Amino acid sequence: MAADLKPEEISHPPMDQLQGLEYCIDSNPSWGEAIALGFQHYILALGTAVMIPSFLVPLMGGNNGDKVRVVQTLLFVEGLNTLLQTLFGTRLPTVIGGSYAFMVPIVSIIHDPTLTSITDDHLRFLSTMRAVQGALIVSSSIQIILGYSQLWAICSRFFSPIGMVPVMALVGFGLFDRGFPVTGRCVEVGIPMLILFITCSQYLKASGAYKHRPEITQINCRTDKAYLISSAPWIKIPYPLQWGAPTFDAGHCFGMMAAVFVSLIESTGAYKAASRLASATPPPAHVLSRGIGWQGIGILLDGLFGTLTGSTVSVTRVGSRRVIQIAAGFMIFFSILGKFGALFASIPFPIFGAVYCVLFGLVASVGLSFLQFTNMNSMRNLFITGVAFFLGLSVPEYFREYTAKAYHGPAHTRAGWFNDFLNTIFISAPTVALIIAVFLDNTLDYKDSARDRGMPWWVKFRTFKGDSRNEEFYTLPFNLNRFFPPS
Repeated sequence: MAADLKPEEISHPPMDQLQGLEYCIDSNPSWGEAIALGFQHYILALGTAVMIPSFLVPLMGGNNGDKVRVVQTLLFVEGLNTLLQTLFGTRLPTVIGGSYAFMVPIVSIIHDPTLTSITDDHLRFLSTMRAVQGALIVSSSIQIILGYSQLWAICSRFFSPIGMVPVMALVGFGLFDRGFPVTGRCVEVGIPMLILFITCSQYLKASGAYKHRPEITQINCRTDKAYLISSAPWIKIPYPLQWGAPTFDAGHCFGMMAAVFVSLIESTGAYKAASRLASATPPPAHVLSRGIGWQGIGILLDGLFGTLTGSTVSVTRVGSRRVIQIAAGFMIFFSILGKFGALFASIPFPIFGAVYCVLFGLVASVGLSFLQFTNMNSMRNLFITGVAFFLGLSVPEYFREYTAKAYHGPAHTRAGWFNDFLNTIFISAPTVALIIAVFLDNTLDYKDSARDRGMPWWVKFRTFKGDSRNEEFYTLPFNLNRFFPPS
């Protein structure tokens, strides 16, 4: 019986677009459903917007009021950057949110002796914030230059499906420590949320509960223990330089440049994955570079407003551009109405962790789906994929374990900026994967392996005119392509 089966009955042919997607980039749900989905995406964006300031602000000497202002500012700028990216950047349905890639250089700035010697906590908070702002403003030039000069478009010509699969997959897998480890902080909320995936009902159940439980359980499970609602003003509009004039230090700036480079690589993989989830073609080289340029503008805005972190791209399952733009509107609206925004921002972290378990897993699997365009019966491809995956997970884990034990990274010289640069680069799973996969893919029998690498399918998407669908997906609004013709 098996001998009678035809090859097409055994395997599935490669497909440009995923099956089973409800909405693609230009097929929008009804306005009512779009608003509901947009609000869901706003709730998801709260995860990093609350987690990052909750960790960093206390280290800087800030109080709960300072933390609320940083959360509001981060959400406000996230909304602005998301609108700019979906209108003028890649135009893919992606959320531009806070990035964990900036944690290493920011923590290094926080521990700078010139800042830790300040005895007044509030003054230390403001001085540290201004130092971070200055570093973000200067380092944003990396992405702005690489993007708008089209240098990143030239670099992207060395990318192939086999080289990018580990990068795209580790954009999801590399954040495994943000998933179940966070969910497990409060199993009473996290586990049911993971199983049921009903955020609102779990949020309501958590409110007012755990009154007589240990303090650590209350912090992770109760909404009021975040102290966001009580500390938030009713109305507050974030504005540039609200913390004062930024300060600039060469060492801080060099360390931050590594984080900007990591953000660039992670976002490149995320854009590729987002195009597949939106049923769009992979973004042409100049569109990808344009998106990186706008992301650099976003990091510049992060520095000017004082968000305490830089920006990166977050991918969602909903492929509708309209839904993401509505979500951006919610971010801006609730960041101004402080009390209402703080209410939603008080959702316990385990709920976000449960959502991330599913979301990051989906992003990783989308990256793996690009393997269908390559020859996975090739030992060359198996070697590149396996080594890039393994080292992409193993090297960052070594850096994390070393840092946890020694309280500093493996790079530990007298040059603090050099330490920050190396430790930031190699603690990022997608960055390590890209360095290894792209190097091996372009040096190991690359001339005779174009078909095995998936290049015949990939190369047609490099230019705007390479596929007729590109015009539908990536043309700028308001007829702006007249002034910025695609290449």
